[in-house]
This record gives sequence, C-alpha cells and structure tokens, in this order.
Amino acid sequence: MDIQARVDDLESRLAFQDDTIQTLSDVIASQQRVIARLERQMELLLRRQEEILSRVGGVDEEEAPPPHY
Repeated sequence: MDIQARVDDLESRLAFQDDTIQTLSDVIASQQRVIARLERQMELLLRRQEEILSRVGGVDEEEAPPPHY
C-alpha cells in the first residue's frame, strides 16, 4: 500500500468519524431538549399535586382513629 492510498484511507476514515460525531452531537442535543421539557412538566405536575393536597387537606400521617374506636 503506497503512501497516497494510506492518506486517502485516513481521510476517508476521518470524514466518516466527523459525520458520526456530528450525528451523535445532534442526537444528544435533541435528547437534552426532551429532558428539559420533561423536567419542566414534572415540576408543573408536582406543583399541581401540592396544590391539590393543600386544598384537600393532605394526608395527615398522625390521623386520629375513626370514631368507632
């Protein structure tokens, strides 16, 4: 294998690796946007749950026994 063939092979591999890295970077960026959106949704759901529990009075862990005791 002459030097030019080796250089061509290395350039080809480099181009493929650059493309792969860009593809992976795009996927990671997309997943990060999805994660951020899911985190915001989770925060909203937790706030709503807290609001509902405060309206209902929540569940008191030391609740008095029922009247029939």
